[in-house]
Amino acid sequence: MNRRSLLLHAVAGTLGALVVFLSGAWGTLALWYQLPGGKVVRATGSVLWALLVLGLAALAIVWQAWWPIGAYALCTVLLMAWWRSIRPSNNRLWADDVARLLSGQVHGNLVTLHNVRDFDWRSDSDYDVRWETRDYDLDRLVSADAILSYWGSRAIAHAMISFGFDDGRHVVFSVEIRKKKGEAFSEIGGFFKQFEMVLVAADERDIVRVRTNVRGEDDYLYPMTLERSTMRALFLSYVDAANTLAARPAFYNTITSNCTTLVYRMARQLNPGLPMDLRLLLTGYLQGYLRDNGAIDASEPVEVQRARARIAEKAQRSGPGDDFSRAIRAPQ
Repeated sequence: MNRRSLLLHAVAGTLGALVVFLSGAWGTLALWYQLPGGKVVRATGSVLWALLVLGLAALAIVWQAWWPIGAYALCTVLLMAWWRSIRPSNNRLWADDVARLLSGQVHGNLVTLHNVRDFDWRSDSDYDVRWETRDYDLDRLVSADAILSYWGSRAIAHAMISFGFDDGRHVVFSVEIRKKKGEAFSEIGGFFKQFEMVLVAADERDIVRVRTNVRGEDDYLYPMTLERSTMRALFLSYVDAANTLAARPAFYNTITSNCTTLVYRMARQLNPGLPMDLRLLLTGYLQGYLRDNGAIDASEPVEVQRARARIAEKAQRSGPGDDFSRAIRAPQ
């Protein structure tokens, strides 16, 4: 065998090993997150799959045979068929804050939203449950604000959009995981169908305050420079998305279906030229993306704007009887 053939053989072997390793690791995690049963069952399934992958890979190397690779390919096909059979559902024992599905009806300028959340939070486990049906007149829609909530890394934030009306009311739309009772968020689980996706509409006093005053998150509010017709269309896009999720449940995905990608797809319908960008995934840097694409003001330096946008301390200073939306928009 000449040098070129040896090189091609080595490259093919390396690529094959990489494919087997990555697909084997994916299968191990898929079984861990989705195999029916408790932790013992899931751990057993994951370990058996990993041993199968390693065993077939060892046989292929030691015996210099192709049949172990064929056997692995068949096992992978069966695993993928099982994976595709896992469907999202709206019928589970949900956590209280995502127990109800948002839906809406549009009659001309009037939008009726069902299951608007208005919880009074004292802690993550102590709260008053309140769901309401509310009417919103789109002729009175006057503002839209992007809200970014940070809880750890500067690169990651939860993104929400708050719509304001001329009577002082605000309603926030937030794409979130739909946790089951007792379940906690997992970035890795978000890749493996662990969570359904839910669209929440809530008062700022609920959905922003729980982050700033209960969970200690660092929140920033950026007024958006959208024309009223665009704000109206975006609001209606949220209503349409809520109705779609109520009729056809969908899985949350850490990359492809998260708090920004759904909004991006809706915004792209309004502006087809809106570019895909890494900052839609690294949502902590969404401020720069919004500035670059004319969605928020870009006339002042980034850090000056960021300091002005910070609302966490103002939220924490607000009292129970205060107008929370006015308090977080008060001058520094």
